[in-house]
Amino acid sequence: MAKQPPNFEVTCPCCSALLKIDVETRAVIAHTAAVKPKTFSDMEAAVKSMREHDSRRESIFQQSVEAQKNASSLLEKKFQEAIKKAKETPDTGKPIRDFDLD
Repeated sequence: MAKQPPNFEVTCPCCSALLKIDVETRAVIAHTAAVKPKTFSDMEAAVKSMREHDSRRESIFQQSVEAQKNASSLLEKKFQEAIKKAKETPDTGKPIRDFDLD
């Protein structure tokens, strides 16, 4: 009777799971998921992280509010600059179109 080669184990490069592969069929016969580490070591660290996240979100919101307050004055300045530029460059009449050149 021929001796069967033993099954072998491979670590998945993507998820670090342990895969047991059958040599004859070349198929995965067992899968052991990798142990995922805890995100936080204790509740105090989780609470601290959430508070930091909340303060960062509030800061971003305040920056957005300030940008909206200044948006109208910025648009007004851009409009005045465009009017000034339009007055400085005179209108030369109708623009020449491609089919006018034929």
